[in-house]
Amino acid sequence: MGEQNKKTGIFSIIKGILDFIQNYFKALIILLVLYIIFIAPSHQTQDNSNLMRIDLKGVITDSAEVLKNINFAYNNDNIKGVLFVVDSPGGAVSPSLEISMALKRLSDKKPVVAYAAGTMASGSYYASAYADYIIANPGSVIGSIGVIMQMFNIEELAKKIGISEQVVSAGDYKEAGTFMRKWTTEERDSLKELVDDMYNLFIDDIAEARGLDRKRADEFANARVFIASKAQKVGLIDEVGSIVDAQTTLIKLSNVQDPVWKEADLLDKLVKKLATETKEQISLLFYGLKAY
Repeated sequence: MGEQNKKTGIFSIIKGILDFIQNYFKALIILLVLYIIFIAPSHQTQDNSNLMRIDLKGVITDSAEVLKNINFAYNNDNIKGVLFVVDSPGGAVSPSLEISMALKRLSDKKPVVAYAAGTMASGSYYASAYADYIIANPGSVIGSIGVIMQMFNIEELAKKIGISEQVVSAGDYKEAGTFMRKWTTEERDSLKELVDDMYNLFIDDIAEARGLDRKRADEFANARVFIASKAQKVGLIDEVGSIVDAQTTLIKLSNVQDPVWKEADLLDKLVKKLATETKEQISLLFYGLKAY
């Protein structure tokens, strides 16, 4: 009897989750229809925003969304300035560079103020460096101008579980970076050269963007991480302050008399709200299961 009650309770919880998701999807469809019919057209014609906020958050693995927003700001003559809000530990080199180049192009056309909300390090600092002005939260972490290439070596593990590798390749360095064995001296040297080339590119761009002396790179680079006040002393940022300070600075640089910030797309807001609430409700259901 106890086992039966337990099964019934589990099925009730599963049914409750499925009913919740189903109801929310119905609600989402209704909201989408209402959005398309009543809101989307008028929103496009009545948008009188003249300032825009773009966020860069989390690990940088793909630049598409940020580039889309930067390009929108670049091509929209109504947008007079952009606030670039960053809280990211960095990420892959290529997408970080893509964002950096796009932000440089944007700053050549209209003012860009970057704000370090939490972490502006490595690739995310690279992405932000060409902003006209950089302000950082007093507790933010800035810098980490460096490059790393990291790979596992599972040779001993592969031997223990009986896995061997078969390779056909052309070129002495085609297997450089393999995780199936220890790298040869030549492979390690070639990879080190690649990392050094990327590091030098990183330093050159930061020195150019921030007007720093390339010969004094050890002071602001070398993968060192700084708290905001020290980052200001070495020239990586311009000011220590709050998000309000960043907004105020952008308004001044943009010469906007009546600032109107572009709102996030309503559809995006609805989807994000739905996802957050669904996650919270499911968490509560499972928490109840554990507590019970």
